[in-house]
Amino acid sequence: MNKPMRMLVQAAVVLSTVSIAAAAQAEAEFKLRWGHYLGNSKFLKPEQDFAKAIEERTKGRVTIEIAYAGALGKGNEVLTLAGRGAIDMASVVPGYYADQLRFWKAFQIPFVFSSPKQAIEVSIASYKDLPPFKAELDKMNVRFLFHQPLGQYYLTGPSPDCDSVDGLKGKKVRSFGADIPQVQGAIGAVPVTIGVGDIYEALQRGSLDYSFLNPGNIEANKLYEPGKYSCGPIMSIAGHLIVIGNRTWDRLPKDIQDIFIDQAAKSQAEYIPFLDTIEGEAMEKIKAGGGVFKPFPAAEMAKWRKASPDLLAAWVKGMEADGRGAEAEAVAKRWRELTAN
Repeated sequence: MNKPMRMLVQAAVVLSTVSIAAAAQAEAEFKLRWGHYLGNSKFLKPEQDFAKAIEERTKGRVTIEIAYAGALGKGNEVLTLAGRGAIDMASVVPGYYADQLRFWKAFQIPFVFSSPKQAIEVSIASYKDLPPFKAELDKMNVRFLFHQPLGQYYLTGPSPDCDSVDGLKGKKVRSFGADIPQVQGAIGAVPVTIGVGDIYEALQRGSLDYSFLNPGNIEANKLYEPGKYSCGPIMSIAGHLIVIGNRTWDRLPKDIQDIFIDQAAKSQAEYIPFLDTIEGEAMEKIKAGGGVFKPFPAAEMAKWRKASPDLLAAWVKGMEADGRGAEAEAVAKRWRELTAN
């Protein structure tokens, strides 16, 4: 190779190296870390798609790495970490922050919402129109992006008698939290707090008569094997919040913030149809495996609701002790209006 040609090749190599370095630098402009308490699974695809969409729409200026299964902090830590700037984003279960997120926690009160779609519609309206919801997140120094819907809950067990209030009397039913046991106990069922991973064996042994989970978890844990019958749906609540720390938010340029806001709204809208699809697929797999779904009749559901305490009213009363009864009553009133139909 003659000298002029060699110099041209060297120049091309230098230009290529500079271009690659410039691209890498552009991609690394904002590298965000998202702390998630759940393990990586197909159920989190809308959140994964959000991260990909942000990278694509910002042309690589922003990258988001989701760290699963508590790798960046446990479920009861990630909210605080995001607020402090130790991580950038977080998936936050309100129930893990019962003292800090007393308004957001209300989204997991049973018998308030009729469907996952309704729960999320109320969530969007609450953040937009009811000051306490934004104020709670402001106090934790984070910003709301979108809200995870949860699949509807079914009773799953070996007996087909799970489709009536009388059929559940004296039955041992999987429970969790403080509110769920109250609505189960109100009809004479026996609440049993048990981890998801222990339900299969409990149904086999008879130490549990019915599980209480959504189809995705029923299918994933093969509960249709020890429990052929699934009755429902019984209950709809909302899941975790996706938030971004204000310290990170304030570092982002206005054009990127606008992309985040727009994409969060799109991801929120996509989450419900995604949930419907994946839960429907789970139900078909359960049926293929021998599982049987039985509807819980509206008349029986009305009996159950009538027998149960008004837990939304109880929540309002509990908030009165902190001097926030008027705010809570305003929230409850608005929620009742939004869920009336």
